[in-house]
Amino acid sequence: MQRQTQTQRQTLKYSPLQIQMLNLLHLTTMELEQRIKEELEENPILEEGKEESTSEEAPEEFDDADNSTGGEDNSVQDYYDWDEFRDDDIPDYKTYANNQSADNELYTRPMVETISFRDDLKQQVHFLQLDERQQLIADFILDSLDEDGFLRRESDVIADDISFANSMFIDTEEVNTMLKIIQQLDPPGIAASDLRECLFIQLNRMENHNDTWKWAYKIVTDAFDELGSRNYDKIMRITGLDEESLKKAIQLITTLNPKPASGLRNDSIVNESIKPDFMLWYTEDGEIEVQLTWGNSPALKLNKVFTQMAEQKQDKATNQFLKNKMNSAKWFIDAIKQRENTMLNTLKAIVRLQYDYFQTGDIKKLRPMILKDVAEIIDMDISTVSRVTTNKYVQTPFGIVLLKDLFTEGVTNEDGTEVSNREIQEAIREIVVDEDKRHPYNDQQITDMLAEKGYSVARRTVAKYREQLNIPTARLRVTI
Repeated sequence: MQRQTQTQRQTLKYSPLQIQMLNLLHLTTMELEQRIKEELEENPILEEGKEESTSEEAPEEFDDADNSTGGEDNSVQDYYDWDEFRDDDIPDYKTYANNQSADNELYTRPMVETISFRDDLKQQVHFLQLDERQQLIADFILDSLDEDGFLRRESDVIADDISFANSMFIDTEEVNTMLKIIQQLDPPGIAASDLRECLFIQLNRMENHNDTWKWAYKIVTDAFDELGSRNYDKIMRITGLDEESLKKAIQLITTLNPKPASGLRNDSIVNESIKPDFMLWYTEDGEIEVQLTWGNSPALKLNKVFTQMAEQKQDKATNQFLKNKMNSAKWFIDAIKQRENTMLNTLKAIVRLQYDYFQTGDIKKLRPMILKDVAEIIDMDISTVSRVTTNKYVQTPFGIVLLKDLFTEGVTNEDGTEVSNREIQEAIREIVVDEDKRHPYNDQQITDMLAEKGYSVARRTVAKYREQLNIPTARLRVTI
């Protein structure tokens, strides 16, 4: 038996403009530039350039009265009151792309062209007298290396992969032969299967096989696990070395590279590719000014030719297509404007909460701050603040800062004031740096020393912060 019932419920319905803004808000500056290029290619009504009209009012939405499909209200101004986002304290010239003189530009180091460590190794291989078959195997092995330069795959698996990929039979022995040749390349230790083999390769490449070399070789051979845990007493029992001989052998082992590809990677180049989304600088009066980084993002406007076509009576399909593209273009332009206002207001709120930090750049000046604190200031949802601050960077006089790093938990110290956990982490780092490396502090000792400085934290909290700082336990920090 069928029954018909009526229910009432509340649902949240996003407007097209809101959807556009949410999709754009989490993008970085570089991603936004790519998104704008894609939109310019897809929408013929959208083009680069500034509107010639001097009117500050947004253009009215295209009249969709003839649209037989009905649709929803197309007035963009009905979706948002833009006066809420307008900051009258910002001069008009600061909202333009070219609003900075040459004196105001912060120096940026030029990008340096570089090649990957695999390409560097392939160049070394190409100087060897190899036939086409050997060259194929060598390139496949080099492409199979991980980022540290290790070959984690078995030779028989590599042989099968090459055979299937190239419709030819490759024997495991051929792979092993080529692997031995590659392991003779620079840097020593490349293409090792694990750390132990990596150390063996580097030791074997050394010319001076003196007593210290023999002791180091014996340690790697007979007490490798104990070497990893730095259990020096057990190493001496296993190898029969005295403390002085062990010290010399350990010093030699520490000169070896546990990640052979690190010498061929230029990590600083990767950092240079970060493009800040905000700029922060000090005025002559010592005040802090902020603005968005515009980069290569073009100003957008509506194409007049297509706009005029949309106002004329065309056939139904053409008219509908132009109407949809017109509305989409306007929504996209307004969404970018709202994105800029939201991002700028968010950064201003962060600067207001972390003013002392931005004045000095001292990490100890960071105050406890969570997303809710910023959301309350700008009167927006926490999820909006999260989108704005995710993968966003600000260029400051003391370097490029990731916004997410500014959000920290709070810890109450003995005098009742709340301090940032980053401040406590920095205190832990200083304690470890200044400790006696022969007798490093354990977590309880670090906890007691922090208490003397006024930081009341539990031992498990110290252990958590130490792990976040990638500081090993006291037993692993022992050096002799």
